[in-house]
Amino acid sequence: MSKIAIISGSLNHKSRLNGMINYAKLKLEQQGCKVAIIDVSSLPPADLMHANFNSRLILSAHAKVEEASGIIIASPVYKTTYTGVLKAYVDLLPQNGFKDKIVAAFFVGGTISNLLSIDYALKPLLASMGTKSFAENVFAIDSQIERMEESEQNTRFQLADEIQQRIDASILDLVSYTKCI
Repeated sequence: MSKIAIISGSLNHKSRLNGMINYAKLKLEQQGCKVAIIDVSSLPPADLMHANFNSRLILSAHAKVEEASGIIIASPVYKTTYTGVLKAYVDLLPQNGFKDKIVAAFFVGGTISNLLSIDYALKPLLASMGTKSFAENVFAIDSQIERMEESEQNTRFQLADEIQQRIDASILDLVSYTKCI
């Protein structure tokens, strides 16, 4: 069974990005993929900020990336790029941490003006780490993901049809490359 790792740079559980992640996870599992989610904001901040390469939790997250044949990098967009906590984690991965893996980016921004953050901020970083194959990327704006029900522990989201279709296309790329089915 192929494995997909979703690396989330979301800073809170109410982030609209989680709507995209939850939808993608469901679709991947329906295709027979095993999905591991790495919630970077739950990793020890001191380990991230002080580059503790020997942290048990950091090494556990790295193992999920290493075992995966496909990766989804998910982040809200702030100041035209991915979150700092996501970058702090990616900096701790081995230099060729994405070698021979297919990678997709799922970003959420406030406006369409942040669309190029994937191409100009993320893709050069991923290419420098060995990524040779990119799946369909998905950029959504806040208004395309509606928060439905909110509680302290759980938030449900409704994605616009267009976003669901684009995630479905990205999932198809990931599944075809990793041969989940």
